[in-house]
Amino acid sequence: MKSLKGIENPAFVASSPDTPRRVCASSPSIEISVLPTPAAGSPPPPAPQEPPERPEPPQPSGVPGASGPGSLSEYEEGPCGWGSFQPRALQRCNTPRGFLFHYCLLALTQGIVVNGLVNISISTIEKRYELQSSLTGLISSSYDIAFCLLSLFVSFIGERGHKPRWLAFASFMIGLGALVFSLPKFFSGKYQFGSLFEDTCSTAKNKRSCSTSSSPLFYYLYVFILGQLLLGTGGTPLYTLGTAFIDDSVPIHKSSLYIGIGYAMSILGPAVGYVLGGQLLTLYIDVDLKHSIDITEDDPRWLGAWWIGFLISWLLAWSLIIPFSCFPKHLPGTAKIQEGKVSQTHQSDSFQATDGNFGQSFKDFPAALKNLMRNTVFMCLVLSTCSEALITTGFATFLPKFIENQFGMSSSSAATLAGTVLIPGAALGQILGGILVSKFKMTCKNIMKFALLTSVISLVLTFVFAYANCENEPFAGVSESYNGTGELGNLTAPCNADCNCLRSYYYPVCGGNGVQYFSPCYAGCTQSVSKRQPKVYYNCSCIEGEIDITPTPSSVSLEAQAGKCSSQCKNLPPFLGIFFAAIVFTFMAGTPITVSILRCVNQRQRSLALGIQCTLLRLLGTIPGPIIFGSTIDSTCILWDINECGSKGACWIYNNVRMAYMLVAISVICKVITVFFNGLAVFLYKPPPSVKDVAFQTQNSVLTTVSLECDLSKAGNDG
Repeated sequence: MKSLKGIENPAFVASSPDTPRRVCASSPSIEISVLPTPAAGSPPPPAPQEPPERPEPPQPSGVPGASGPGSLSEYEEGPCGWGSFQPRALQRCNTPRGFLFHYCLLALTQGIVVNGLVNISISTIEKRYELQSSLTGLISSSYDIAFCLLSLFVSFIGERGHKPRWLAFASFMIGLGALVFSLPKFFSGKYQFGSLFEDTCSTAKNKRSCSTSSSPLFYYLYVFILGQLLLGTGGTPLYTLGTAFIDDSVPIHKSSLYIGIGYAMSILGPAVGYVLGGQLLTLYIDVDLKHSIDITEDDPRWLGAWWIGFLISWLLAWSLIIPFSCFPKHLPGTAKIQEGKVSQTHQSDSFQATDGNFGQSFKDFPAALKNLMRNTVFMCLVLSTCSEALITTGFATFLPKFIENQFGMSSSSAATLAGTVLIPGAALGQILGGILVSKFKMTCKNIMKFALLTSVISLVLTFVFAYANCENEPFAGVSESYNGTGELGNLTAPCNADCNCLRSYYYPVCGGNGVQYFSPCYAGCTQSVSKRQPKVYYNCSCIEGEIDITPTPSSVSLEAQAGKCSSQCKNLPPFLGIFFAAIVFTFMAGTPITVSILRCVNQRQRSLALGIQCTLLRLLGTIPGPIIFGSTIDSTCILWDINECGSKGACWIYNNVRMAYMLVAISVICKVITVFFNGLAVFLYKPPPSVKDVAFQTQNSVLTTVSLECDLSKAGNDG
């Protein structure tokens, strides 16, 4: 019993205005005792004793520690090391920052290999191993296939396991995948580049026979697929268990900042991969023969050393195995951090709490999966990320093609500009989203509102594509006739009928008359000056005003030069600026939504929730995204490649205006879906009762004794 100052009891809360309470000034004696209901598997509570002077407030359900004393023992904190070998120097790394540093290195390495080196090496691999684009597309998809197959199981099993050791396993598999991907270089022998192709008009050359037989190099396709499957296996723990471990180890208001930094590094990985791969492709594929060959980078037969980057990534990934294996199961201070966290799990009629032993056995997997799938807020957030992933992967794949065709740029320049906009914009958005959520210490509902706001802004900015379109430049045989001869849609005209030009060899040249031609051969050019850059052609029968004399610096400019005609469209700078802003706001919602997913699900199911998100994100987003974008862009094609066998290949010329409007339509539809599901998540989200409400109304406590001596004494006095 306490004095008149009040009653110190964890179950006592001030009455609300809706619940009137009688107060007696004389000898108040209200005795309330709360007995925690023991959690499943925990020992029975001790006999009631004298309450401590300052008892701790009870934890809300769903937070570790709510089940009773001793439940935090699952957070096995420990020093950094291996068994009894625990060097003092390693303990400096046994912190959230130390773990984040190594996590960023692994995320960077994974991004370099999967989204950087693989993408930039695909065209070289196609030429070297004589593979069709449909088959190399299968190589690219193999990573997502492995990720989808393993994500749910790894995230469920690894939730109760040693997460840093899972990341050591991820480092091993990523390194092994990079090594296997490079193996075809060492078993396929030296590259035979053959004879030079003649690109000018000639009646005696450029004749090729139709051949449909497959190359013996075809079987290396399976080695590349195996490498990608191993990379997908390694990437699975990285973005499920690794993210959950970071969330475990830091206070709730810092979690978004740490996760944002880690995700930003995974986005910077492809940029490093493109830069590294681009530099390595300037080296000849057989490095030891560099000084004994007579071809240069300008030669179409040149192939770069695509394989070196994979060996570097292999060594970098395997160097991270030891650091991850030395981290303890939980970093020092994790239990204290978890004890101070307040549950924000979404509460609904379909929600089912999990006991302390849930998830210990694989037989709980179906129930855990069902429990998460019935969490409507979680599913809304996942579906919103799927629609965003569909757009981002589509643009990551085809933005260079869009810039190249709309603004008449070379492939390399378009790829550089696309990377300059996409990579920094995405990384900046991830970091900004994490910083803002962390700085303002947003609750789960406010985080979802923030994601909704950024999604609406990016939806508005998406309409930039409607104003970025540029009319096609004049193209001989497509949109322009050959000096009044020939037919539109047919590249052959009387001026090049005897040149035996190949439709499968696209090497555009710009004539002195401002008209673009499919190749020097289709322009009727018979001679060239290869020492000049860009290469210059003359004696072109299809170009008006050509002068059939030995070229001089003044006369050559009237003929044709290699490359596309410069575009007269001036929309490129504003397009890049607005699109950069759209990318920033798109990715600014990425980290907040991930944090919202971690908050709105049960504490013991966070890794599985991320596994479900990653699986659906690939099944509904990253896998169909490039396919939908590619099919849409192909529908705007006006000139296809036709090979010697009459088969249709790649598209050479697109209808620019139609392409722009089609991309606007896809983007707006997906953005509207994103906004809808983000808004629905905000509307449906029901936070758990506050700490005060839980303390008085929690289901894990029972009211045992209430003695109202005040009322009795007052009744006696009245009598």
